[in-house]
Amino acid sequence: MSPHQPSPRPSAPLLFVNARLIDPARGSETRGGLLAVDGRIADLGPALTAQNAPDGARVIDCAGDVLAPGLIDMQAFVGEPGAEHRETIASATLSAAAGGVTTLVATSATFPAVDDPAVVDFVLRRARDTGRVRVLPMAALTKGREGKEIAELGLLQQAGAVAFFDGARSVKNALVMRRAMSYARDFGALVVHFPQDPDLAGGVMNEGDFALRLGLAGVPREAEALMLDRDLRLVALTGARYHAAIVTTTLSLDALRAAKAAGLPVTCGVTINHLTLNENDIGDYRTFLKLRPPLRLEDERKALVAALAEGLIDVVVSDHDPQDVEMKRLPFAEAEFGAIGTQTMLPAGLRLVHSGDISLPKLLAAMSSRPAEILGLEQGRLQKGAPADLIRFDPDEPFVVDPEKLHSRCRNTPFDGALLQGAPKTTVVAGEIVYERAS
Repeated sequence: MSPHQPSPRPSAPLLFVNARLIDPARGSETRGGLLAVDGRIADLGPALTAQNAPDGARVIDCAGDVLAPGLIDMQAFVGEPGAEHRETIASATLSAAAGGVTTLVATSATFPAVDDPAVVDFVLRRARDTGRVRVLPMAALTKGREGKEIAELGLLQQAGAVAFFDGARSVKNALVMRRAMSYARDFGALVVHFPQDPDLAGGVMNEGDFALRLGLAGVPREAEALMLDRDLRLVALTGARYHAAIVTTTLSLDALRAAKAAGLPVTCGVTINHLTLNENDIGDYRTFLKLRPPLRLEDERKALVAALAEGLIDVVVSDHDPQDVEMKRLPFAEAEFGAIGTQTMLPAGLRLVHSGDISLPKLLAAMSSRPAEILGLEQGRLQKGAPADLIRFDPDEPFVVDPEKLHSRCRNTPFDGALLQGAPKTTVVAGEIVYERAS
């Protein structure tokens, strides 16, 4: 199956019946069925039942489960090339499929970096040959992700890059960033940036009383806010499309609210970890919760959730970052940053639905239709003619996260042993079932 196009070989029609159909693109919810033919949604609505299934169709009775567009994860590390010991495209896409993610947007933080059209082509070919879901590569904004010289954005876009991102490295030089934005604007390209001043961000967790008690160096909120303020001023100067990869503080939210009110072409994302966890969850030096940027105070977490419900925050990402056990079984200050997340992103997000902080269609929009809009994709909607990228799940079905049952090559989940709800039952890409949970 190609990561970009529906399978060229004909597949049997799929008919889902007795489903709770949620289209986050329109915020609608209905009961009924959905028919997928030749990789696309052929029909949907209350009139579709098992009795009027087309000849040869496979009928799946959802028994009231949610049927929604597959998730689009805008930030995930897939390991290839160069870090296959941490993850491969095969393992990353299996983990994604098990989490209901039908499109993975791969970061450029590979070895070598995705800063050459040949590397973009390599990722696309590996995804075609070994991937279960669609894989869309982001290319580096600067050569080698070093923040010194702009990458060949035009050639990289022609090769198939969907956006430009240096990963968890900020472009420190304002002139380089201005030139990159101006160049990207000329190609209509999306600049994705990790807003964190590296000179201020030398710590390992959120700066504050808890870090002092643990004896750990902190990262102040201002490290993020200062870099974001600079970026937003450069957006106003250049007119480039800009996406703040991860925001974690009310300082950033205030700046983004003003930028959006001024009509600037800016969007932003937040990780599922920063929406559902806070610095206190680090507890007794739990290295699986050592993240970049760090988990913040509970008041900041609540502000992020409110901003997501409001629509100020556009996208929820997993920030899937596998780290092998040797890099996490170290003292907290020495352990590597990062956590896996594609397989638990949706169930963790459903915590916010069950607490009444956000509606299910709104959560799904931030994980599917809104990323599709930002990236210019067809996916993310339940409408006739749309790609049949689908997910079926029961949002109330409980389970306990067992790291040994996760499909990533690494086990550094912040939700180890957590009680969650809503693990996907079926994941469909281009009309083909790519994951089906055993009963």
